[in-house]
Amino acid sequence: MLAKGSAPWIVTAVTISIFATIAHFFLSWPYTDKIALLGLAVTIFFLFFFRDPERKVDQCDRIMLAPADGKIVDIRGRKICIFMNFQNVHVNRVPINGKIHSIVHKKGGYIPAFCKDSDRNERSHMLIETEHGLVEVIQIAGTVTRRIVSYVREGDQLTQGERFGMIRFGSRVDVTIPENFDIACKIGDRVFAGLTVIARATDCEE
Repeated sequence: MLAKGSAPWIVTAVTISIFATIAHFFLSWPYTDKIALLGLAVTIFFLFFFRDPERKVDQCDRIMLAPADGKIVDIRGRKICIFMNFQNVHVNRVPINGKIHSIVHKKGGYIPAFCKDSDRNERSHMLIETEHGLVEVIQIAGTVTRRIVSYVREGDQLTQGERFGMIRFGSRVDVTIPENFDIACKIGDRVFAGLTVIARATDCEE
């Protein structure tokens, strides 16, 4: 399965490769063979990058699941920061059941997403109303990324593990943890969206 919004990128790469191949074999235009191979390579990269595998999500209101694939690079108080490199699946998933209170998009720079200064990057703040209080999920753009994509709107009721958006080409996702939850991960851990438990309710047994 491919992520929403990936079709224009893939179709463009395929089209360039096809036209370059035709131009090479039938018109003998120079360099078209190299362009065709480049188009094929880009197509393969896009198919890999925009992959969106189905996942079996074990839902539970007493746990929070990772909103993104990647590596935990920082834990700041009640906030967990997950860095995604180009090899990770970039589709983001809802960490806990709730209703979207607000979505605010903020413009900014494009500092590498694993740097602390990336808090000034372009980002999208999504605030979710849950039975445990407000949970904020922040999508932060990286150096190459120029697009944060949202699949949801304010007022939508969200289900744990549901896809809510993606960030293109290397980025970071931060998520806040309610006070009545214990953080169940540490810096350096590899996590997977909708699968890895990152926090548990204080009275929740493993």
